[in-house]
Amino acid sequence: MSTEHSAQTRRPPALTLLMRNPLAGVFVALVAIFAISAVISPYFLSGYNMSVIARGLAFVGLVTIAQSSLMILGELDLSLGTIGGLCGVVSGMLMVQAGLPAPMALILALCLGLALGFLNGLLVTVLGLHSLVLTIGTAGIYGGAILVLTKGVAITGIPAGIQFLGRGDVLGVPVPFLIMLAVLAIALFLSLKTPMGRYMYAIGNNPAAARMLGIRVDRIRLLVFTLAGMLSALAGLLMVARLGTAQPSIGQTWVLAPIAAAVIGGVATTGGVGSPLGAIFGAGIIAIIENIIVLFGVSPYWQGVVSGVIVVLAISFDALSRRYLRRDGA
Repeated sequence: MSTEHSAQTRRPPALTLLMRNPLAGVFVALVAIFAISAVISPYFLSGYNMSVIARGLAFVGLVTIAQSSLMILGELDLSLGTIGGLCGVVSGMLMVQAGLPAPMALILALCLGLALGFLNGLLVTVLGLHSLVLTIGTAGIYGGAILVLTKGVAITGIPAGIQFLGRGDVLGVPVPFLIMLAVLAIALFLSLKTPMGRYMYAIGNNPAAARMLGIRVDRIRLLVFTLAGMLSALAGLLMVARLGTAQPSIGQTWVLAPIAAAVIGGVATTGGVGSPLGAIFGAGIIAIIENIIVLFGVSPYWQGVVSGVIVVLAISFDALSRRYLRRDGA
């Protein structure tokens, strides 16, 4: 028996499980961070604080589901935050300035999110542009459009009738969180139980091989980019309902956090590996850490630093774990 095989035999089963199943590892980390937070802060487990965490997680969680789906494909969209912000602003303008009924305004804003996501996907597939580089540019375009439309001023007078979508609760559970759970259930079903989901993983693992198998790679990419734009728009609309105003700053924090959450949750940066559920677990970890920062009275400006550190650590762990698994399978 070789030395390497002996080392693998002596490896603790729990360590092997965590390294081979990122979903198990991130769930254990989430439970551990939750337990530690409950011990170090007497306010953490209060009903109000749990509601704050769940409501905050819902908005970034929707973008995280979208981003993780793209990452499974081997793509990345840095414009999702600005898509959410632009659609939120447009919904506010349609309701307040154009006088459209709230349901119609929300539907039109969701359609705008679909269109912007479709545009990103079209540019990636037809022109063969790298999604990371492309969406840096489109993020600037969409962000600039927000400032052009609002001139940096929030749109007030959002109808009270839609604010339940952002502020309401059902049996003590925030409505945005329930919406996020419904979207997560649909995303899991699509990724695990449908041909589309299998195609996504195949494309993420090897696009050339997927094409040889007859998979319409560009069509799947275009569809996922389009749905990602819609989910980002949904997050933006819920945030408008939560705030009661269409702020031009909506979506500015939905860039690093979803990527970090996805990587923490086991979604490989190279594509083909991961799950939207793991990504939401990762988002939960970030949400709890940011909540503890607030509870201890640390300046909210440190949240950006913490998010950046989490991104670096998550990507580093992702690279190390994949190297570990390659060596383990050699």
